[in-house]
Amino acid sequence: MYNSEKFATTKPALSAIALGSNLGDSRAILEAALSRIDQTPGITIKACSSWYKTAPIGPAQPDFLNGCALLEVELSAHKLLETLLGIEQEFGRVRLEHWGPRTLDLDIILFDDLILETPDLQIPHRLMRERAFVLVPLAQITPNWVEPVSGLTVSQLAQRLDCSGVSL
Repeated sequence: MYNSEKFATTKPALSAIALGSNLGDSRAILEAALSRIDQTPGITIKACSSWYKTAPIGPAQPDFLNGCALLEVELSAHKLLETLLGIEQEFGRVRLEHWGPRTLDLDIILFDDLILETPDLQIPHRLMRERAFVLVPLAQITPNWVEPVSGLTVSQLAQRLDCSGVSL
């Protein structure tokens, strides 16, 4: 008997992710992480922002390099999260201190127009509307994406923040 679920394909979704690093050669780590993401089956990078130097939030630590990428994915949001967490580990990510320094940080910011709140994943990212280091690079590559909770575009959200601490 024909099992339609077995042959069902996932409709491609657009996802925006944030990338950050402040340990090691951050630029090289971020570029290598993008390459690794793009080599992952079911993920295609459609756009990537410039890298921005930003002051850290949390304990005293080096400045970050941050950016965003727009992905076309044929994965569920949870499978994308699992994939990104695995890539963080491949690049030596160790979670010792909340908001502490890290070799690589990968966060799902948006996933189509999905609104999701589970214990391990919240989409849109719960802090995106407060973070210039996310909104400035995201506005560079997708300024008109409407954040589904606020109903505002990424560009409009960025304009509401003090972005002076985010520089090329």
